[in-house]
Amino acid sequence: MNKLLLGLLLISSLNVVATAQERNDEKTFTTVAEVKTTSVKNQQSTGTCWCFAGTSFIETELLRLGSPEIDLSEMYTVREAYSQKAKRYFRLHGKGNYSEGGQAHDVMNVVKTHGFVPESVYNGNKYQGDFHIHREMVKSTKAMMDEIVKNPNKKITPVWFASVNGVLDTYMGKLPETFEFEGKEYTPQAFAKEMGFNHEDYVELTSYTHHPFYAKVNLEIPDNWSDDLYYNVPIDELMEVMDYALNNGFSVCWDGDVSEKGFSHRKGYAILPAVKETDMSNSEIAKWEDGVKNKTEKTKTDAKEPIVNQELRQTTFDNFETTDDHLMHLTGIVKDQNGTIYYKTKNSWAADSNKFGGYLNMSEAYVRLKTVAIMVHKDALPKQLRKKLNL
Repeated sequence: MNKLLLGLLLISSLNVVATAQERNDEKTFTTVAEVKTTSVKNQQSTGTCWCFAGTSFIETELLRLGSPEIDLSEMYTVREAYSQKAKRYFRLHGKGNYSEGGQAHDVMNVVKTHGFVPESVYNGNKYQGDFHIHREMVKSTKAMMDEIVKNPNKKITPVWFASVNGVLDTYMGKLPETFEFEGKEYTPQAFAKEMGFNHEDYVELTSYTHHPFYAKVNLEIPDNWSDDLYYNVPIDELMEVMDYALNNGFSVCWDGDVSEKGFSHRKGYAILPAVKETDMSNSEIAKWEDGVKNKTEKTKTDAKEPIVNQELRQTTFDNFETTDDHLMHLTGIVKDQNGTIYYKTKNSWAADSNKFGGYLNMSEAYVRLKTVAIMVHKDALPKQLRKKLNL
């Protein structure tokens, strides 16, 4: 047999195997519960998933509370958060976290002091770019603060904060003090109040045994730069909260690890591989882009997922196998053709980023292991848990 024919046969065989593998990877889902939400957005080239997930969560809460659908500005919140991070970084003499990342509570903290505005009022892009990208801005302002905290003048000048804010304003624009929307003038705080949103109605929960259960704890993850507190509960009760919320019309803001080989936004689902992957050498971007850069990488989906208990959660967290990678928004529950439960997840990588309109489904086992924290409305907590937490 000549080499050309052998090569053609080999390519044909590989294509058949790949096609068969893709068919085996396909899943069909039926809806168990679904919460009405807003359209999928795109965080573009920024590390601001925390704000896109948190803003989607607020938009969905406003719908639940009876307000009309509205597109809120993520970058309004991001811009103020950078100022808050700069203050803290300065107070910690440059030893804190000043980066693009954050947590769901960062959105609520900005709403508390600065309200929110529609996307049409503030888009946060003054650098003539076709898309949001913050690397240059963050690196340059961090470099400024690193020099400021060295205190070269032997006395910190009072204009340092105005100088840093000036750079942020140049890139993103000044935050509006007032604006007009549908024929009426508002401050951002008054707008949030008129929309019926109360930031105090929301709580964050986590589940790790190195802290006491049913207590408020400072979760040691890099993007909890503000040292906000989370209620720590057993994993079974954390899962119960998510189920109770989604079955009763509440959505869930989800923070977790998307570095598992079984996570594929392109395929539209996330599962735990039967063989545990522990190689943490890849960058976060490389891990997140499983379905984009690593299109040839296939995951065995016909094997049974491992059983996840509290001990396994703690082990993977302590070993940095479960890391604080990404925030997304849970808006429903579905099940596959085998009856396996998944959580419908709204991502912020654009509606055309996969064939599922920017959504994916995370299996129950995946969520049990890879959830770092969640945010929900207090009313989304089962009564017995509210009593345990004194809420």
